[in-house]
Amino acid sequence: MKRRGPLTLALVIGVAMMVQFFIPHPFSIRFYRAVLDSMIIVSVFMLVYAWRSLAYFHINRIKRKIPHWPYSFITFAGWIVAAALGIGFGIGERTPHQLIFNNILVPLQATMFSLLAFFIASAAFRAFKARTLEAALLLLAALVVMLGRVPIGAFVHPKMPEIVEWIMEYPNMAAQRGILLGVGLGMISTALKIVMGIERGYLGGGD
Repeated sequence: MKRRGPLTLALVIGVAMMVQFFIPHPFSIRFYRAVLDSMIIVSVFMLVYAWRSLAYFHINRIKRKIPHWPYSFITFAGWIVAAALGIGFGIGERTPHQLIFNNILVPLQATMFSLLAFFIASAAFRAFKARTLEAALLLLAALVVMLGRVPIGAFVHPKMPEIVEWIMEYPNMAAQRGILLGVGLGMISTALKIVMGIERGYLGGGD
């Protein structure tokens, strides 16, 4: 029953959602809104479960004195302080919670994204080696786009911004559409496998 129940529920809800998409009846619209409301409720419970998992993970790190375990105390402190300030003073403008968000979290996010951009640039530098014709074309297009996105590009060639726009509008857009098409087909395939009971990874290992 632990496996048949979720499989049956996935089949019924999946088929019902597909049918209501093609039959815009008032009843199907109400059913769709009810499912969306149910998803919000389930998401709240999943958020509570995520908090529990986060606390369990960091408590184990502190108990076992895993390397860098003091950072778990910082995680707990930030978690408790942010929650207490948000509950006590609200989350509107000029509140302590908003000040912490703007002056601590936002700069930390900017720092992390800056490091990520550096690692991406480093990986791109190692990957862009003109060993084949395709790699050479990719390297040339990347150089043109990078030059066209900075002010010095217009000094290199007056038509550089227009060339960059053409590259982004046609070759880049064609590649993006191909990738998005593949992602969409993969999502449809995965959804059908879940509805039909072929994909059962979400059930876990229990019977």
